[in-house]
Amino acid sequence: MEAANCSLRVKRPLLDPRFEGYKLSLEPLPCYQLELDAAVAEVKLRDDQYTLEHMHAFGMYNYLHCDAWYQDSVYYIDNLGRIMNLTVMLDTALGKPREVFRLPTDVTAYDNRLCASIHFTSPSWVTLSDGTGRLYVIGTGDRGNSPEKWEIMFNEELGNPFIIIHSISLLKAEEHSVAILLLRIEKEELDLKGSGFYVSLEWVVVTKKKEDSKKYEITKHHVLRGKSVPHYAAIEPNGNGLMIVSYKSFKVISGDQDLEENMDEDRPEKIKEPLYYWQQSEDDLTVTVRLPESSTKEDIQIQFLPDNINIKLKDIQVLEGKLYSSIDHEGSTWTIKENDSLEISLIKKNEGLMWPELVVGDKQGELLRDPAQCAAIAERLMHLTSDELNPNPDKEKPACNAQELEECDIFFEESSSLCRFDGNTLQTTHVVNLGSNQYLFSVIVDPKEMPCFCLRHDVDALLWQPHCSKQDDMWEHIATFNALGYVQASKRDKKFFACAPNYSYAALCECLRRVFIYRQPTPMSTVLYNRKEGRHVGQVAKQQVASLETNDPILGFQATNERLFVLTTKNLFLIRVNTEN
Repeated sequence: MEAANCSLRVKRPLLDPRFEGYKLSLEPLPCYQLELDAAVAEVKLRDDQYTLEHMHAFGMYNYLHCDAWYQDSVYYIDNLGRIMNLTVMLDTALGKPREVFRLPTDVTAYDNRLCASIHFTSPSWVTLSDGTGRLYVIGTGDRGNSPEKWEIMFNEELGNPFIIIHSISLLKAEEHSVAILLLRIEKEELDLKGSGFYVSLEWVVVTKKKEDSKKYEITKHHVLRGKSVPHYAAIEPNGNGLMIVSYKSFKVISGDQDLEENMDEDRPEKIKEPLYYWQQSEDDLTVTVRLPESSTKEDIQIQFLPDNINIKLKDIQVLEGKLYSSIDHEGSTWTIKENDSLEISLIKKNEGLMWPELVVGDKQGELLRDPAQCAAIAERLMHLTSDELNPNPDKEKPACNAQELEECDIFFEESSSLCRFDGNTLQTTHVVNLGSNQYLFSVIVDPKEMPCFCLRHDVDALLWQPHCSKQDDMWEHIATFNALGYVQASKRDKKFFACAPNYSYAALCECLRRVFIYRQPTPMSTVLYNRKEGRHVGQVAKQQVASLETNDPILGFQATNERLFVLTTKNLFLIRVNTEN
């Protein structure tokens, strides 16, 4: 079944064509600073992690994690292997971050580790990676009640280090399972033209054993492979599908198999010798098949038909199928050469027709091009090339000068796409070509639903909520941040982007110190008059800037309805954005 090509439907009432821009507000923002007992467990990129994908996945990693199930509760992992939590009830009575769990092993001894990652699966379940390749599924009980006790329910080594992107908790027919989405970047030895790395997304399902009420085991392990780190990847709440937003497409390479086994199976296909070689002229074709030593004519069975060929060696099928075009089957011959090879001569019925393939759909052979033919083709294309960069600049259509291009003129070879994969067949069921709709960020509006993603639409930023239950209209436009797509493009040093779950504001931070807040338009207490258009202005959207008192780089950034949390190496900052409950 082919994937359905879909589009995102914009809700026009949520757009404001008369939006006039953000007004800078100098109102002070209450900011609170907490000094950490131990530094954040930051893992810097190694020398062998030099690609753009490594930077996207690990270099720009958000070390601050928000528990969407409980308001204003954030977590981070420190250098001592402790998971630290800060839950805010009252800004003026902030306590110190408290330890809720400690990693069982000392991860600092591992040279090739990644940053530890955590995801809040449900109100009582958490998934954790220590950055060394070990996955933990932890039962936390009700995290809203203190003291909470985190208990490891599943703990297994899964190979090379990975980070956790998403996870969900499922309860079907009284059987509990946790589905986790893992991301790795691994070396690809056979990739000689690209970066030498590929991105692996692994969909792992851990299920409780029926005979043991506390024992969990892996029951499903699917692997998808691509060439770019996904902007967004999430499992549907019912576990029946997976959605990915990425610059380059992902393909399923295995189901319920280990990645290394699958790679071992793939490698011989890439490096093994072709089954046969073939050449052609305008009149005939020559096919050469290598034979085992001491093969005789009696071992070979060849049948020529006007549109088909059938070759058997010791009753084993070597080549069989429909030819690209018709042949003179009575004039076609075959012979065994001295170098233990079978040479077959086929006479074309349509003289002058060049065949792109020998047998329709067969990929086991290799076409050997005649040097004389290649020279003739090159001569025919000679008029399209020149040894000079711009031999005639005064002609009607001068050559393009790349130095005259501005940033907005630059286009990508491939645009991003949004794909949905079916959980059972692993086939792509829906595809949305995002074109110029740049991905900005993701946010959890309702923890029971999939995370929302924000895309640039013209100058605006539009928030989309996936609904897996609505097959005909899977993505709903739920909010708009006016002109934010245009505004964020001017922030060259931006590192993290977020918005409040109630859409009241959006915020971004730079690598150092500065935080920008963009509020939704609100009614004015005083009357303003627009002289250009001759009308009263009833609403104003405010922009505010906060500058943190630190020289440490920003490592984490999270937004709730009332507060912004900013994590640096040694401090946690709270910025009170909204005072209304």
